[in-house]
Amino acid sequence: MDDQQMIREILRLKKDKNAVILAHNYQRKEIQDLADHLGDSLGLSRIASETKADIIVFSGVKFMAETAKILSPNKKVLLPQQAAGCPMADMADVEDLKALKRKHPDAMIITYVNSTAEVKAETDVCCTSANAVTVVKKVKADKIIFAPDRNLAAYAQRFTEKKIIPWEGYCYVHEQFTPEDVKNAKAAHPEAVVMVHPECPPEVINLADEVFSTSGMITFARQNKAATYIVGTEEGMIYRLQKENPDKTFLSLGAAKMCRGMKVTHLEDLYQSLMKEQFEIRLPENIMSRARGALERMLYYV
Repeated sequence: MDDQQMIREILRLKKDKNAVILAHNYQRKEIQDLADHLGDSLGLSRIASETKADIIVFSGVKFMAETAKILSPNKKVLLPQQAAGCPMADMADVEDLKALKRKHPDAMIITYVNSTAEVKAETDVCCTSANAVTVVKKVKADKIIFAPDRNLAAYAQRFTEKKIIPWEGYCYVHEQFTPEDVKNAKAAHPEAVVMVHPECPPEVINLADEVFSTSGMITFARQNKAATYIVGTEEGMIYRLQKENPDKTFLSLGAAKMCRGMKVTHLEDLYQSLMKEQFEIRLPENIMSRARGALERMLYYV
């Protein structure tokens, strides 16, 4: 079966089974093109909580599919590729998080949605890169344990006098961007706007023109009048930006950076997932019910 035949089969199976395909902005371009909804963690979380589909096929990484299952517990949620993991999510350990909470009993736990269901279950409120600053500013706490991304924690700290205790996790993709990348990009393209993701190291953010989640990048690029943009996030984002803004130019900040977990899903995986309804996300009810509260509070801060 060639790719075009497989695409036709995926579309047929999706219709026959009342399924919806959600895909993150970092997915392969052929997966992006097939998605019913394409977006960042926050946008896709909201769609997962509202969908009328019987089956959610989540083309992303495992924590995203878990989030969809937690928010839509009566839906069948499929992760097309079992190997689609997130190293940063695995950096946060439940027992260590509990120990940190015991050390700071007056702190509220805010956990980035890039985390396991078990960690979310120990969390007061989740956040995404799109609403992390809003969540930190609005929660009723003066001290915050922020897991698992130290760079997003540092970015949020810029906007508040509250004390943020960061977990020492990070995204290996965004960690690769350097100040030299920004300086070189500005020297080569002085007319360009440099926009980076808040998962980037602080010294990169200090030199960037704009800092956005992927959804923020999409909105900014659509509304801004600049002709050229330097993009400091996973390389899959550039495909969507270029597709939606064909009259503008989008370049990677330095060498293109790729997330292995995001790119492990292929058309064949999507087809097999729908055909066999395989790799269903299953979580203990007690974990889901406790994590659901943290996620619902996240959706409140939009």
